[in-house]
Amino acid sequence: MAQLYNRVNKDILKQQLAEETYSRKTISFYRYVIMEDAAEFRDELYIKFSELNCLGRIYVAREGINAQMSIPEHNMDEFLKYLETTAYLKNMPIKYAVEDDGKSFYKLIVRLRDKILADGLNDNSYDVTNVGNHLSALEFHELAQKTDTLVIDMRNRYESEIGHFKTAYCPDVDTFRDEILMVTEKFKDQKDKKVLLYCTGGIRCEKASAYLKHKGFKDVNQLHGGVIEYARQIQKLDLKSEYIGKNFVFDNRMGEKINDEVVGKCHQCGSASDNHINCANDACHLLFIQCDKCAEKYNHCCSEDCKEFNTLPLEIQKIERKSRVFNGTNNRYRGLKLTEVACGFE
Repeated sequence: MAQLYNRVNKDILKQQLAEETYSRKTISFYRYVIMEDAAEFRDELYIKFSELNCLGRIYVAREGINAQMSIPEHNMDEFLKYLETTAYLKNMPIKYAVEDDGKSFYKLIVRLRDKILADGLNDNSYDVTNVGNHLSALEFHELAQKTDTLVIDMRNRYESEIGHFKTAYCPDVDTFRDEILMVTEKFKDQKDKKVLLYCTGGIRCEKASAYLKHKGFKDVNQLHGGVIEYARQIQKLDLKSEYIGKNFVFDNRMGEKINDEVVGKCHQCGSASDNHINCANDACHLLFIQCDKCAEKYNHCCSEDCKEFNTLPLEIQKIERKSRVFNGTNNRYRGLKLTEVACGFE
């Protein structure tokens, strides 16, 4: 019987990745499609992707598939051929990473989920297929510069604080559900305006646009392919990007530079920085922005408390964890780990 889960220690997997002598490409894709047997399809994907030495995170549900992956370049043709010969995956729009060091993932995870996007919404209360108009990168680029449009960032605060469209409204929230409710309330008196939605790769805008139309917004539009595809197309067209800063991504890179502007600020000293990290204290593991100077000062931790805790022997740390409260457990980020961010991933 084929192995259906990875049982190898993460340190070994990271070492194997570091020793690879070939290049990889980071891609992402999603599709809403009703699957007759999502569990069986999940197993099929794991077996095939393992054969091709693919890495990444794939969520499979009865409603569809959501994937971010790292593919060996020498297996890319076979991977794409597999997509084309698989009914659920045929003609799949693929988004390719803007900045790619080939180290975005070290492990293959294929999970069965109730939803491919953890949105916290009741899908039975509205028509999730009645989505907004899909705009090309150029169309979105031109419309985003007009004063009579509403440009809305459908990502979470920890994403938009390192990069966003110049004129965008960026909700100060940490979950997609809170965000969509906030947007609906804030713009309830502007339902006749042209609305432009964007997110990382497009999946959140599928749900958000349908929800806004359900709530009576008349002209709802979304950026096809998200920020990832926008950056690629604008570069090809040699246009000045309306998106400034980095694009937060849900893999080990944590971000890819869209232009040279640094939008974010270090959470510890306030200096310009757009470098997201997880606190080096595993008992905290807070996701936050840290500049190089503070990384040296705090030894890659979010506080003096975590820095000091990390110097304790492991035996003492294990005992102390039972009673200690760290920044990541009570901070507004709620100690979100990279692989556990509130919206799932795109």
